[in-house]
Amino acid sequence: MFGGFAARDLDVGGGIRIHARIGGSGPPVLLLHGYPQMHVCWHKVAPRLAERFTVIVADLRGYGASSKPTSAPDHATYSKRAMAADQVEVMRQLGFERFAVVGHDRGGRVAHRMALDHPGAVAKLSVVDIAPTATMYQATNMAFAQSYYHWFFLIQPFDFPERLIGADPEYFLRQTLKSWCKTQDAITEQAFAAYLAAFNSADAIHATCEDYRAAASIDLEHDAADEAAGNRITAPVNVTWGARGTIGKQFDALATWKAKSASKVEGCALDCGHFVPEEDPEGLVQVLERFLE
Repeated sequence: MFGGFAARDLDVGGGIRIHARIGGSGPPVLLLHGYPQMHVCWHKVAPRLAERFTVIVADLRGYGASSKPTSAPDHATYSKRAMAADQVEVMRQLGFERFAVVGHDRGGRVAHRMALDHPGAVAKLSVVDIAPTATMYQATNMAFAQSYYHWFFLIQPFDFPERLIGADPEYFLRQTLKSWCKTQDAITEQAFAAYLAAFNSADAIHATCEDYRAAASIDLEHDAADEAAGNRITAPVNVTWGARGTIGKQFDALATWKAKSASKVEGCALDCGHFVPEEDPEGLVQVLERFLE
């Protein structure tokens, strides 16, 4: 799925290894995936962008072929701050001190934190089908809780969600992807096989739960500290979302990001569900090419 891309495993410190692929030439662009996927979610987009950019697709810590470290009691191990620092170091080791970052789902939350913690590294920020984490928690109502039930299930104390998911990981994964995807056959069997191989282990299931536990605790603390200090995103921001997904139906995506940014915010909806890179890759490529140029 990534012909012409070279695989790399990079030691970013603290015993963490990040798996990535790199291809193309031109200005550097880092693509970050979401839950419950891995870098493979970009397989329809990355080759197209690589015609004009140097494209790096990486697995977040806890996902895919990247390290899945033992979590700390405060979940800091899987904070977006820690996950963002991993990816900044990946780019530094690849020779890129400043770059654009595109994040879908969890990757968008990592990219948001990266833009705040490492403004000198992030030249442009694109978030795909998310509103800011704190904004979404604060706006919780019945409709949101029903569609984003996993936000409240995965944060339950260890090892309740781990045991339930671990009883039948393939069923959980298939149902999760099916329920969030609004475009038939968008997720190929080849991609699903890769997702299942990466997700189907106790370590992966636990790590991904910790990602969400961090989002409901230490990540909110970091966000609140930025709000109190008046910190805003300084890089230009692009927001893309699926019109048929929860973000498109329940949030004013542009307004939520304008509230977090001191720079220009632009964006649009595409006619799809949550898995934008796989449901409408052509539309997303067109959006990103315009923004990244």
